[in-house]
Amino acid sequence: MLLALEISLLVMGVALVVCVLAQSAKEKGLSGSIAGGAETFFGKTKGKTMDRILNKLTIVLASVFGILSLVTYLIIA
Repeated sequence: MLLALEISLLVMGVALVVCVLAQSAKEKGLSGSIAGGAETFFGKTKGKTMDRILNKLTIVLASVFGILSLVTYLIIA
């Protein structure tokens, strides 16, 4: 049980990092240089909808990551 929680924490952490870096930023930082061509590839409206999807996915992944962290801590303690 504990091993499954630890593996899921690892997967959620990696997915959260990828999701955050895939979003286009308003200022050109690290995520802007990695995913900056998303607007030209997807077009103007598709890029915005992709950002909305990534934004909602980031919120969901962060919430699940936080809940999994708390559950893992409570099982260990």
